[in-house]
Amino acid sequence: MSPSESIPAQVVQLQVLLGAALERIRQLEQENARLRERQGQNSTNSSRPPSSDAPGTVRAKKKKRRGRRPGGQPGHPKHERALVPKESVDEVVDVLPKHCPQCQGKLKGKDAEPQRHQVVDWEPVKARVTEDRCHQLKCQRCGSLRRAKVPAEARSAFGERLGASMSLLVGKYRLSKRLVCEVVSDMGGVQVSVGSVSNLEQQMSAVLRAPVEQARAYVRNAGVVHADETGWAQGVKQGRAARAWLWVVAGTLVVVFQIALSRGSQVIQGLLGKDFNRWSAYDGYDAGLRQVCGSHLTRDFQGFIDRGGKGGRIGRELMAQRHRMFKGWHRVRDGTLKRREFQKRMREVERTVGVLLRQAASCAEKKTAGGARRILRLEKCLWVFVDVPGVEPTNNYGERTIRQGVIYRKLSFGTRSERGSRFIERILTVVTTLQQQKRNPLEFLTQVLSAYRRGLPPPSLLPAFDSAQAAVSA
Repeated sequence: MSPSESIPAQVVQLQVLLGAALERIRQLEQENARLRERQGQNSTNSSRPPSSDAPGTVRAKKKKRRGRRPGGQPGHPKHERALVPKESVDEVVDVLPKHCPQCQGKLKGKDAEPQRHQVVDWEPVKARVTEDRCHQLKCQRCGSLRRAKVPAEARSAFGERLGASMSLLVGKYRLSKRLVCEVVSDMGGVQVSVGSVSNLEQQMSAVLRAPVEQARAYVRNAGVVHADETGWAQGVKQGRAARAWLWVVAGTLVVVFQIALSRGSQVIQGLLGKDFNRWSAYDGYDAGLRQVCGSHLTRDFQGFIDRGGKGGRIGRELMAQRHRMFKGWHRVRDGTLKRREFQKRMREVERTVGVLLRQAASCAEKKTAGGARRILRLEKCLWVFVDVPGVEPTNNYGERTIRQGVIYRKLSFGTRSERGSRFIERILTVVTTLQQQKRNPLEFLTQVLSAYRRGLPPPSLLPAFDSAQAAVSA
């Protein structure tokens, strides 16, 4: 082949190589953009926690310092420890002055209204041991020997209050089983094995099943609930912790937890029913029944701004509307703005946000446009709180209630079995619900364990009024 004939072939070969090189450059640019975006993620524009932020991350502006010292300010009402009523005092010590400091004269009599000062102490914790002596007696008629059986309520080696205390140490105070054994030994002188703690957990789990199911039904019929989910670990799969999720649905006075191996819609429908965020598991519910968390929207808008370009400009305008929304809502919550006036003002905000999101979906950069389209699919869910009393613009309440489960997961790395998951979800349900109702969890766990061992109906987790209504209905 002559040199002149080989030139077109070389040109074609170079064009192929150039095309391949340009395609490779395009792929690397996309990969670089993804990595840069991931590197730029922080707690302000993604779901990452603030603890993962790199040093120097710019966060939301803090409130201006007012030059005040930390602590209570002059003129604020005192919050002093309340005195125990006189009838509840165990010991009274009268402290009488003997001499007048001025003239050294003797002082006589008693003050009708002396100044009261109380010292609260804890008596030594001492285990109370009850021994059942099962006698064997001879029948007077046939001569056979018969031994009495241990009563059903006394067959466990540990009483109701001790068993309830150990479950509470695990569920509320997040102690390991080994630490529970040490606490019980150090404070009460009771020797307990790790296996005994585990057995008591399973008994408590069975005890709490009925009250927790009643709480599930109550939350399912509640007018307003907050729902959230977070990662969990249950058991081991292929040498690693198996993936699971901890769900929570929180009403005003009743909170229900559930650990599931799925993050799908069947879990939330099982908790709330088939009639109720932006997670696709909630897509089965009417948009008019759901409120998207405003804090998540804030992160999305900040993400638009951080990516820059046309989407960055739109993101800044969306953030300004977000500030208007929260400013008006805070006034409604504080009682300085009537809801009707707030609703009128929010109509303009709703229209503006809708226009801006459609602009971003049509002309912004690819990532920002995709985010805008995802938000537009749930546009009706952005404004439910405006018209429905009791609904808030954020899911802060749900996130606060699930926090105890998150801390437990970080300390224990999840659960080892399904039985362990049932105990944790039930004890978290009980502890968190009773905290909302300002009820004593130790007293409740003691009562429910006592009722279980005697074959009696368990006490209810529902608020007092609803419990009475449920009893009447039954």
